[in-house]
Parts: sequence; C-alpha cells; structure tokens
Amino acid sequence: MIKKLFLSVFFLMFLNLYSQNEPTNDRLDWFKNAKLGIFIHWGYYGVNGITESWSMYHKRISHADYLKQGEQFTASNYNPEQWLDLFEKIGAKYVVLTTKHHDGVALWDTKYSSLSTVKHAAVKKDLLSPFVNAVRKRNMKLGLYYSLCDWSHPDYSPVTFERVKNTKKFYPQKGQQKLTAWERFVKFNFNQLGELNAYRPDLYWFDGDWEHKAEEWKSAEIRQFLLDWNPNVIVNSRLNEYGDYKTPEQGVPIVRPEGAWEFCMTMNDNWGYFPSDKNYKPVAQIIRTFVEVISNGGNLLLNIGPKPDGTIAEEQIERLKALGKWIEKHKTAVYNTEAGLPYGHFYGPTMLSKDHKKLYLCLFDSPKNYIQLKGIQTKVKSVKVLDSGENLAFERNGGAAWNNIPGILRISVPSEKSLDPYVTILEIELEDKLVLYRGHGNAVELNM
Repeated sequence: MIKKLFLSVFFLMFLNLYSQNEPTNDRLDWFKNAKLGIFIHWGYYGVNGITESWSMYHKRISHADYLKQGEQFTASNYNPEQWLDLFEKIGAKYVVLTTKHHDGVALWDTKYSSLSTVKHAAVKKDLLSPFVNAVRKRNMKLGLYYSLCDWSHPDYSPVTFERVKNTKKFYPQKGQQKLTAWERFVKFNFNQLGELNAYRPDLYWFDGDWEHKAEEWKSAEIRQFLLDWNPNVIVNSRLNEYGDYKTPEQGVPIVRPEGAWEFCMTMNDNWGYFPSDKNYKPVAQIIRTFVEVISNGGNLLLNIGPKPDGTIAEEQIERLKALGKWIEKHKTAVYNTEAGLPYGHFYGPTMLSKDHKKLYLCLFDSPKNYIQLKGIQTKVKSVKVLDSGENLAFERNGGAAWNNIPGILRISVPSEKSLDPYVTILEIELEDKLVLYRGHGNAVELNM
C-alpha cells in the first residue's frame, strides 16, 4: 500500500514538473501565427564593419581594439519610432533586439557591468528603453536577445583570445569573494536577466549555450526564473533545449521541423552592419524563403544590422519594403493560415486556412500547360489568382470517385498579367473542410 502511495505521489509530481516545462498552447499561439519577425543585430562591431563578437574569437581584432570601437558608437541618428513604423508597415509581428552579444556590451543601463552603451560608448545613453517603448505602442511582440556567454567577463571561460588587463574594472563584484569564479558568473547572468525582466519581454532569444552544459548555465533554473516573472514569456531552443521552439538558421530546413519554429536569416552574409559585404540576397530569394518557411508552419526572423549611428542601410530597407509589399498583396494567404499539404500533392509550397476550407498554392515559376493538384477528396468551389482576382477554370481528371480515388485537379494557367514577379498565389475554395487521399492506389474492381 505504501509503495503504491509513493508511486502515485511521484507520478503527480512528475506531471506537475512536466506541465511547468512544457509550453502551453496559449503561450505559443501568437508566435505560431506571427509569420514574420525582425532580428536586429546592433553593436560595436558595426563601427569597423567586422563580424560581431566572433571577430575576437577568430583573432581578427584584439579585445582592446574591439572595445575601442565604443568611442565611435554614437547612435546619433537612432530613431526607434522610425524603425518600428517600418517593421509594422511591412507586416512583422515581433522584433528581437540584441541587448547583449558575446562581447558583453549591454544596450541598457545595467548596474552589473560598466560595459554598456550608457557607461562605455560615445552615445552615453540607454538604447533599449526607447526601443521597448516604441514596440509597446504597436501591435507587436517584444523579443530580447541575450548571450549566455560574456567573453569580456573576468570570470567567464573559455575564451580564445587575450582579454584586456584587469577586466574586473568593468564588472563590480563586491561581496562575492567567497564564491567561485563560475558561481560569480552564473549570479551575474541571473542579475542581468532580472533587469531585462523589468521590460516584460514576450520572448527571450538566448545564444551561446553550446559553450557550457545545461547544469553549468543552470538552464532549467533560468527558464523557471523567467516564467515565475512572466508566465506568458516564451523562450527559444538555445537554452540547452529548455526552450519552447526551434531556431534553425541560414539554411532553410529540408524536412518540416516538428512543433513551433522560426528560421533566422541574414540579408547578406553577416548579421551586423558590414558595409563591404555586398552579397545581398535578391528580393525574389527573400520572398521565396518566406513562403517556404510559412508553408511549413514556421516564422521567418529576417535580420537587419543597423549602422553605428542608428540608421538602416538602404539595401536592407529596400528588401524589407519589397517583402512587405508582397505580403500586403497576399496577406489572406499569409495570416490565419497554417502549414500546407504533405509532399506529393503539389509540387510547390502550400498553405491551408485555419478552418481548412481554403488551400493556397504557391507558384515560383510560370506554369506550363496546366497546374496539377493531386489527392484532394473535397469538392472545389472555385480557383482564383489571389492578387488579381482572376478566376481559373478547373476540372477533375482520372481517378475513381466511387472508390475514393480522386485523381488530379487540373487547373488552367493564369494570364500573364496575373502572374506575380516573385511568387503567385492561387486560392482554392473548398465546399467543405479539406479531406486528403493518402492511399497507395489500388485496382479499380468495379467500373461505373
């Protein structure tokens, strides 16, 4: 009897622990419907146009020279209201700002380090607070990027480069002498996260978790600390898998990820402002990538790297506006939709409306002869080109309806003027909720 009672109590404790660690649908609903977010990498690295903190890691710049860039980090033309006006206009639903990269430089007035834009950079200002205020004025969610590693902190290891002498001057450690170096660093992380919690972010975007194990970072405790402060906050997967959603980057997943996810991508080859990097992705590639991602149930987190003065490069603005223009034309297929058809039904990305009564086919290229859709059991009411409104003729061909084999739906090709220069969307309206044929085919034993 005692053994059974112990097992019952243990099972209830396990269920409670599991429910605390698992994201609820309510917490993730906004994220799953967001479709587009803007990633902002802004820091000292833009002064010399070098690779973020990694330029130190790869010993392309000394720690001393890296930090010296703060003398020219002026943010003299920083206008977060203009940033957010642009992001909102193009249809972005959330933003993620690098509050502190691996270099340890904070964009807010942290009292746990003097390596901040308030105390160490030419700007001498808190850059995070006005950004948060601008976000809160709009129907957008706030994401804060925070690097778990701090390569400037005297208690942090490992680092691949030689730090400037006496980095302790940047990090006050009064009353912590009895702690080990690592205990002091973990305490420092919790302290800074406590400061960021005051901004009530909707999302934490962690990075750098690969440098230490979850037990060392205290990843589980960090997650619970954030949830205790804000039960609705969500966390990316870079907290040693203690997060709520996956974050593949730079290469679009070939296989549809399970659960909630986002794809983060640069416009050129660098995250921060890198003026010599002119290898910008064409607008067509950015729009196609966006379509591929949302058709697989994910969000695109598209990166920009503002200049040290706070302005955004024209090449980046041009691409943001082009994506926004395409989204505005096709917003019916973008928002309030979910991942589309499994592979094999249509040779291209697809989206499905939330009520499963509309199907959206994405044409990357100009179709020839006819457009083919396979395995659709539900009757089709109409097919039209989403932007132009052109109605397209369609007919079923082949199959054996009496044997539940639907054959193909053959759709006529849109007129040239209806084809979008980037991605054309066809809206298929169904008479009822979508039912798919997923069989392997068989002999038709009775012909009608």
